[in-house]
Amino acid sequence: MYYYPLQPPYCLLFVGLFIAITSGAALSGTLKLVVQKWQNTSTEKPQSSASWKQLLSVPFLGITIGTCLFLASGLEIFGFPTSLALGVGLPLSLLTCLLVWFQLGSMLNFAERKGLQALDLDS
Repeated sequence: MYYYPLQPPYCLLFVGLFIAITSGAALSGTLKLVVQKWQNTSTEKPQSSASWKQLLSVPFLGITIGTCLFLASGLEIFGFPTSLALGVGLPLSLLTCLLVWFQLGSMLNFAERKGLQALDLDS
């Protein structure tokens, strides 16, 4: 009647969380370096958007994979069959990460055009 996995993928849940957290830390460090480089070379034209997208794509891809693995494993732990857990987790995590990627890209393009002072949200 009910589907109960014999061995829920707890290990995959923690591996996905670990991948997402470490990739997030790498993305944070990369973003800090890009912004610091922009501040140091404020008189010159900043690097092209293609180069920072290449820098950010590897950590962001790690976040996407880790989030997908975490979400699919979590759904499977709560009783979803593996195919349904992947069918829900994969599109949901890919869509969310794609939207975040576009937002990050637009914010970095805005900062490149208008300067970092235009992003000051406190004032």
